[in-house]
Amino acid sequence: MFDLVSLDNRPVALTGDDLAAFRAQLAGEAILPDEPGYDAARRVWNALIDRRPGLIVQCQGLADVVAAVRFAQEHELLVAVRGGGHQVSGSAVCDGGMVIDLRRMRAVRVSPDRSSVHVQGGATLADIDRETQVFDRVTPTGNVSKTGIGGLALGGGMGNLRRKFGLSVDNLLSAEVVTAEGAVLTASETENPDLFWALKGGGGNFGVVTTFEFRLHALGPEVAFAAQFFPVDEAPRVMAAWRDIVESAPDEISSLAFFWTVPDMEGFPPEIRSARVFLYAAMYAGPADEGEAALAPLRSIGTPVLDLSGRGPYTAWQQAFDPFFAEGGAYEAIYAYWKSIYLNGLPDALIADLNGRARSMPAPECLIALWHLGGAVARVPEGDTAFGRRSAPYLLSFDSCWIDPALSDRVTEWTRAQVEAMEPHSPGGSYLNFPGVGAADPAAVRAAYGANHARLARIKARYDPDNLFRLNQNIAPDTGAT
Repeated sequence: MFDLVSLDNRPVALTGDDLAAFRAQLAGEAILPDEPGYDAARRVWNALIDRRPGLIVQCQGLADVVAAVRFAQEHELLVAVRGGGHQVSGSAVCDGGMVIDLRRMRAVRVSPDRSSVHVQGGATLADIDRETQVFDRVTPTGNVSKTGIGGLALGGGMGNLRRKFGLSVDNLLSAEVVTAEGAVLTASETENPDLFWALKGGGGNFGVVTTFEFRLHALGPEVAFAAQFFPVDEAPRVMAAWRDIVESAPDEISSLAFFWTVPDMEGFPPEIRSARVFLYAAMYAGPADEGEAALAPLRSIGTPVLDLSGRGPYTAWQQAFDPFFAEGGAYEAIYAYWKSIYLNGLPDALIADLNGRARSMPAPECLIALWHLGGAVARVPEGDTAFGRRSAPYLLSFDSCWIDPALSDRVTEWTRAQVEAMEPHSPGGSYLNFPGVGAADPAAVRAAYGANHARLARIKARYDPDNLFRLNQNIAPDTGAT
């Protein structure tokens, strides 16, 4: 006999025969806590998350996912779904329940006409870029190549192409989904269109997506980019200049600005290591020659202490931040607590306020990021996808990281305080891929989806009335809906 945890936190006693029968259905593995490989299988990138599932199912393909979901339903097990990457919030693992782990499912296939790409749910952004760039094609994903596509895309998917080609969900053409009852459905504009709409930003609430199909765009292999570092004392002037340039920039330019502390490591000039800086990064989603000219105004903001601008492979730019946000990168173990809030704008007074807050960052690994939005993101009507907040011109993200576990309480409290202080400057809502850690806040989930939340709750009731898929930014099923 061995115990797992149920959906309502009751112990569930399973026999050896139960497990043997389940394992016989799998091409992959089912790992118990006392078996080899368990500790490696349960770990996620965020060291703040230290959970011990009762069973980890490493799925080899669709049939394994179906078997795992049906086994969970039969025994009313608590279920977490793990895609391919970071898992900042920790919802991909649970204490006592079952983890459906998709990391062995990483296949990527470009269609013969190069108009779309099929991606399994455990693939990373690097897996996708590697295959699509063979044909000089891209699909919008994120900014760190070790991120898993599943969590990123289902939460919206913001990256270096957002203003030209939109979010990841804006490029989703179809999805293969295992529902809570273990059925396999295709979701698209013509098949199960309500489920398709919900998947485009509704998170992992509606099933396990085993394969995504995304639209492809011509770009690469070479792109132009700009990235410059400035002393933090120059940040008020540089941020204002950056704002004025990006707000009038063409859609081909997607840019972020950061407050950061330069790591004390090889690859950075010795004179700026451990220094707090303000920097921006931008990429041009078009021919590199055009991009160099279009990015020239950004490169004329001032005299940087480090200039990484130039032209190079698209895949290299996609991997530029990997050393600082990927397992086995610059830090042996990193703790993370990320929260975000949309902003109405970036007036001079708010720039001054943010500069003051940047000086109070409680750990050198903390990052404050400003995402310039608009362009293709804002042109999609908010009701056309489940992703509910598109009109704000900026997203402010407190990507708080640290390596000393003694700082955990201090950093998380500081991060929450910063977001709360920004509320008067916000139209409401946050980007749910940066939600903090712990149980989802129902009020924050409703605010993030805005007017779309009620429709999502009705769709949730249709495809997951018992809320099997609840370890996420959860949308409670509206079981009273007709």
